[in-house]
Amino acid sequence: MSSEIEADLSEKRLVREAGVAARVAQAIEGPLEGLGFRLVRVKVSNINGCTVQIMAERPDGTFTIDDCEAVSRAISPILDVDDPVGGAYNLEVSSPGIDRPLVRVSDFARWVGYEAKVELSPPLDGRKRFRGILGAPDPAGLTVPIDLPDVKEGLPSRIDLPLKNLAEAHLVLTDELVRESLRRGGPPAEDEADGGADEEVAEDRAAPPARSPFRPQGPKKASPTAKPKHPARTGPKKPIVTKASRLKDRDSLH
Repeated sequence: MSSEIEADLSEKRLVREAGVAARVAQAIEGPLEGLGFRLVRVKVSNINGCTVQIMAERPDGTFTIDDCEAVSRAISPILDVDDPVGGAYNLEVSSPGIDRPLVRVSDFARWVGYEAKVELSPPLDGRKRFRGILGAPDPAGLTVPIDLPDVKEGLPSRIDLPLKNLAEAHLVLTDELVRESLRRGGPPAEDEADGGADEEVAEDRAAPPARSPFRPQGPKKASPTAKPKHPARTGPKKPIVTKASRLKDRDSLH
């Protein structure tokens, strides 16, 4: 296998969305790549009516406030025109955070030696959830080994997980992971920045790092016919989340 093909496979997203999230991902993934960013995940939830969460980053894993602002401004008109959600929603753009999702072979390779939770679909030998220490993916990017602690006697302590069956994976937030993320230039831990502007988001997470909201100016709630506003730059420089109300009248877009 040539190095070019290996690189393409390493950077291809293994986890794919379904339904509305898939339509959002299809609309924005190409434009994000054109701007030098990578789409990590799209998640649609019923929080506050409907929330569309978009995680993105640069190829080196960094994502600054300016990057977050640039992504928000780039994808807003795309979502306005394509209207993949089909109704009112809140748009949230964020960095992956320290306990980040693992969606590419390169993500697994970057975090060898750290603890992760992995879910497969379909299951492997009747088991679909695994938690352990990641090993290096095989050269072809087909499997990743995981060392399982406290396995029952007679069962293997290391399993090669087939990445083609990856349903979900993310790093487990530990002190060691936080220290390494900071060493690599990742976002600061929660106690290293003023939390006054992000108490609302911090409440959703039991441990640092909390993602700081990046709220638009003006009222928090808009009427269904109000035009969406781009978020204003107000929050501290921590793991980024931009939030903006995307309350749209579908008929007014055509």
